[in-house]
Amino acid sequence: MTALRGLWPEVQDTCTSLGLMLSIVLSVALARGVLRQQMHRPVAHAFVLEFLATFQLCCCTHELQLLSEQEPAHPTWALTLIYFFSLVHGLTLVGTSSNPCGVMMQMMLGGMTPEIGAMRLLAQLIGALCSRYCIGALWSLGLTRYHVSERGFACRNPIQVDLPKAVITEAICSFIFHSALLHFEEVRTKLRIHLLAALITFLVYSGGSLTGAVFNPALALSLHFKCFDEAFLRFFIVYWLAPSLGILLMILTFSFFIPWLHNDHTTNKKE
Repeated sequence: MTALRGLWPEVQDTCTSLGLMLSIVLSVALARGVLRQQMHRPVAHAFVLEFLATFQLCCCTHELQLLSEQEPAHPTWALTLIYFFSLVHGLTLVGTSSNPCGVMMQMMLGGMTPEIGAMRLLAQLIGALCSRYCIGALWSLGLTRYHVSERGFACRNPIQVDLPKAVITEAICSFIFHSALLHFEEVRTKLRIHLLAALITFLVYSGGSLTGAVFNPALALSLHFKCFDEAFLRFFIVYWLAPSLGILLMILTFSFFIPWLHNDHTTNKKE
């Protein structure tokens, strides 16, 4: 009984954190519903949707990171939450990318005009920065023992390896995730969301101890804004350039290199 009483505050804090994340998801879903009815300008509509999607993703990831730090000896719990909220984001944020790399991929493949792409990137940047200050305000309420507003404004460096390894880690994660995103388009929606959630969980498990496995420049800016201020070049290379390099390599591989190999093989067989 004493042991159960000792665990109760931790259970309470965990439930409060989960409730906070679900409240953010429900609030964004409500805002999206109102927006769908009231806003009829396509460009403004797309801007606000991208802003809300990035805001939701970043706020929930801040809270997930906080929860995972409280149970470092039990990574299974954190991975379960990552999988679950990846499903939630996949189901509730349809039609948005919440990731500048996703926008870059669509622009490079011709699926989005540069003007719309720039507008979506701006919305993601604003959403990422707003989420940081919003979550700081929520933490200042002291809803749990771990909610301390000062925590959000401290640099907690997630890079545990040297620069080349960190760049390779983020580039590979970006390459794998966006390759799957591109090739899962024909898969049924419900199955695709589960596959992508499982892939995100696997990538975080594999690369999380090295760089955090963020592979999202907007999310990295929100999570590690203070670190960008203190060591801008290092964080810019790892969290902005490396994922972008992964996108570029992915497009070159699947749009040029593999078709070239296929054509070359076909030509050789004919000869």
